[in-house]
Amino acid sequence: MKIYLAGKVPKGKDEAENFDDWRKRYQQVLQKFFEAEFIDPYDRQLDESDFLSVVGIDCKHIKESDLVIVNSEQKLGAGTAQELVIAKYFKKPVVAVLPKNTHHRRSNLVFGKKLVEDWIHPFIFTFSDFILEEIGEIEKIKDKIFRSKIKDISIIDEVIKRVS
Repeated sequence: MKIYLAGKVPKGKDEAENFDDWRKRYQQVLQKFFEAEFIDPYDRQLDESDFLSVVGIDCKHIKESDLVIVNSEQKLGAGTAQELVIAKYFKKPVVAVLPKNTHHRRSNLVFGKKLVEDWIHPFIFTFSDFILEEIGEIEKIKDKIFRSKIKDISIIDEVIKRVS
């Protein structure tokens, strides 16, 4: 089994020096429940100025993966957001780790005059198959991941129909 770990990648020397290598932390937990090879988009020898190859290798890795796990503990960047959509294009199960009261999940958030008790960023909610508050909760759903109906790219048409 191959697991793609999507999430923040440090950009530049300063970020790299202070980077919390969350992928190692996730791997330690996931190894308890899955016999897997982990695909780390940060651990590669690639010319980062060759933008098409950067996207190409990430797309290839997602295509070759059996599962995509997204660290949504911090604010997601454009690349990670796109990886969610790419995973749906390739019909891959997506597990988002999204704790309450973080950037993309807030309690008692008011939009206009409506209170949303547990607001989850709509794009993360839509393109994820499972949402956990912390990576250790994977134990509770590990048997469901490959037996559940997994969203694919048709989710885009489904959400358009919802408002049409």
